[in-house]
Amino acid sequence: MANDSALTKDALYYDYASAANPLYQKIIGPVPYRAFSPEFFDSGPTRIQPLDLSQELGCPSPATSPALCANFIRLSGGSLQTSAQATSQLFFIYYGVGRTDACGQSISWEKGDFIVLPAHDQALHHSDGGAGIYWVHDAPLLRYLGVAPVVARFAPTLFRHEQAQAKLEQIASDPATSKANRVSVLLANGEFPQTRTITHTLWAMFGVLPKDKVQFPHRHESVALDFVIDCKPGCYTLIGTELGNDGMIKNAHREDWKPGASFVTPPGYWHSHHNESGENAHVLPIQDAALHTFLRTLEITFSHPNHDHTTHISQRP
Repeated sequence: MANDSALTKDALYYDYASAANPLYQKIIGPVPYRAFSPEFFDSGPTRIQPLDLSQELGCPSPATSPALCANFIRLSGGSLQTSAQATSQLFFIYYGVGRTDACGQSISWEKGDFIVLPAHDQALHHSDGGAGIYWVHDAPLLRYLGVAPVVARFAPTLFRHEQAQAKLEQIASDPATSKANRVSVLLANGEFPQTRTITHTLWAMFGVLPKDKVQFPHRHESVALDFVIDCKPGCYTLIGTELGNDGMIKNAHREDWKPGASFVTPPGYWHSHHNESGENAHVLPIQDAALHTFLRTLEITFSHPNHDHTTHISQRP
């Protein structure tokens, strides 16, 4: 028979008001806003740089959000192995030409392509001429759950840049869809018809920020790990926690875009994107929104500047 003291030693009892919202009570830390410089890609040897916020998040390293870890990869010619105990890995080819060997396959890639890999910890990347890669996976979520990936929920999948770009141009030229606050392509996998997301945990969007346009404030409950694909000076994001009477963000932090930069948008923060450069810019937000979508907890709110209301897109009927 089990010792009663051993069974009860970890049992705790709290008043509801003191423990129901650990974030409000400052028991758990918020997701911080943070930007990561693209200078990593400019020079140096073959290497990986985790975009690590685990100390601020109070979770095992490395982690960029409670569920995801983003990384910069630089290939200065030759090969590099990556490894992650994850159910989903996404590799965006920022520049270069090469191939990735994983899951018993050899996948050739070039600038602008997207690769997603299922439950498989190792991948070997090759590039004779050098390459830069943005890598995001869900290993932090699995570490928190105390589980290991044992089932591949989807097959390795390649999204070619020219096909994604063609779809984006179609959306941008359509009189109806071109007027949306976000002119973008949601990358999806046929294995997930309910969530229409790139994997069962990851959500990815290939978007254009048209020249001389403002994508007005919106917020969502998932953490966004944004990667700037290309832009000219004059593109920036404003981010903050409150809206003014004009529907724009009060006391906003301004983050100027640079190609190859990444920045974290915490859940619930209002953010707007602005292009004053005179040329189109492209951005890749990656989120844990696929999991939120399946749990019916993702809620997106759009601000309507100069109006007294917002528009909600929720999972509730």
